[in-house]
Amino acid sequence: MIKETGNRAEVDGAMTLPGATALLAEGVALISRTTDTFDLAAVAEVDSSGLAVLFGWVREAKRQGKSIKVSNPPKDLLSLADVYGVSDLLPLA
Repeated sequence: MIKETGNRAEVDGAMTLPGATALLAEGVALISRTTDTFDLAAVAEVDSSGLAVLFGWVREAKRQGKSIKVSNPPKDLLSLADVYGVSDLLPLA
């Protein structure tokens, strides 16, 4: 679930495979409006599909000529990014 607060999107709950498609679509819709920062402080669980969702948001923002940032990434997300060698691609705030 994502709560929109101005130009910030506060992601809550899990960023895992069961909800990945819905989370991607929800984030894309927010990017289309005003969102430029995704706050992940309330994310409770992350798997590799969470990285895919995040990179999907990055691609969509670029497609729209925008950029996004991620704030408060969970340690699990950073660890997965490190394991997959994509840490440098994360748009950290």
